Amino acid sequence: MKNEIQNGAGALNLPSNVGTMHRITSHTWKLAFIFAFVSLVIDGVDIMLLSFSLTSLKAEFGLSTFQAGMLGSSSLAGMALGGISGGWACDKFGRVKTIAWSVVFFSIMTCILGLTQSYEQFLVLRFIGAFGLGSLYMACNTLMAEYVPTKYRTTVLGTLQTGQTVGYIVATLMAGAIIPDHGWRMLFYVTIVPAAFALIFMRFVPEPASWQEAKIEQIKRRELKLDAAPQLQVSQSAPSESIYKRIFGHTNHRKMFLLWMSTAAFLQFGYYGVNNWMPTYLETELSMNFKAMTGYMVGAYTAMILGKILSGYAADKLGRRVTFVFGTVTTAAFLPVIIFFNTPDNIAYLLITFGFLYGIPYGVNATYMAESFSTDVRGTAIGGAYNMGRLGAAIAPATIGIIAAGGSFTMAFIVMGAAYFIAGVIPGLFIRERQYDPQQSSLATETEPAKHDVSVSTERPVTVK
Repeated sequence: MKNEIQNGAGALNLPSNVGTMHRITSHTWKLAFIFAFVSLVIDGVDIMLLSFSLTSLKAEFGLSTFQAGMLGSSSLAGMALGGISGGWACDKFGRVKTIAWSVVFFSIMTCILGLTQSYEQFLVLRFIGAFGLGSLYMACNTLMAEYVPTKYRTTVLGTLQTGQTVGYIVATLMAGAIIPDHGWRMLFYVTIVPAAFALIFMRFVPEPASWQEAKIEQIKRRELKLDAAPQLQVSQSAPSESIYKRIFGHTNHRKMFLLWMSTAAFLQFGYYGVNNWMPTYLETELSMNFKAMTGYMVGAYTAMILGKILSGYAADKLGRRVTFVFGTVTTAAFLPVIIFFNTPDNIAYLLITFGFLYGIPYGVNATYMAESFSTDVRGTAIGGAYNMGRLGAAIAPATIGIIAAGGSFTMAFIVMGAAYFIAGVIPGLFIRERQYDPQQSSLATETEPAKHDVSVSTERPVTVK
């Protein structure tokens, strides 16, 4: 079904999710928040199921530590490629559509993992299913960045990030309840349920007004062959040209893309290294039984929720950059503390403190990135930078597995801490905050002006409060 709007030059045939701005009210962002939050809960569940199944998978398929790490690496590689294509889909088809179909795809693929009979089958299917996982994080954050006013944006997006952490808690409780009595396969079968949620909810959440306006402008200029808006005439390129050409032909967008790609690579190396191997470390190195380990992880993830919410609030009050850098650097410093100073009496407190700290960067990351790009390239730019970085970080689980297999987890945790530190240094030195307001529609210049390095945009810059 398509919409149609009249224009002085004729009628425009629009996709069904464009031209629905009349459905957006002052409360629509709350519905969008619920949709994005629950989607990230599902995302968090799916990500952590593999971590809690690793010990069982190693036993059933006779895996080495390196092979177990490769399962995590294949997930990250699939998420990276899926996130890059998902960013393009976000700009092309819409934020809401991308979220819904991503959930449907990875829910079905994760369920099928329960039927696998070999390591190779599991590896390949996990890689394919991770395509849907990769696009979800970026799409949810882009959706909400375009719905929430600047003044409260990081607080709301920081709270949104807790959806993924709630998913970690749900996965932890599910693993503790299902694996000991029913095995790892049953854990994967239940993931088919969220597919129905996504298809139903998609019908009730309209695309953000800024995306619809930018889309209508692009369609209008393409189909009706209208001249570009005066403020965009510094470029002679049509908006239908490659979005990546627009990104890399624009000096500031190109710079931000490369900086965020590097930051994302180091951030996710540390983050997914910890996510993938912390449960195994507690279970093998500290000799915790499975149910006790899941209890400790619930405590860490609960603290992570608080860290994300408070970091979002702090970023709105103190700034995105200072909050992000604080979170990455303190996380880097605390990882060796867990290794060198843990005792049976203090491990719970160490994990809770760590959970709070390593939640901080992800409470700020989404807003910080979203405000670095204009509306017409935002989805592709964020998805590309974040997920090309994730592709680089895909070596983390396997690398940590190799290091751990060579002796102990001590050096592995130090390496993950170094990655967190570098992830803080790059934006701390080079990435300015609040460069664009995601609520304002804009088309960036597709090509760099010949003699002047200017960023032309209809978005209001950092003066928006």
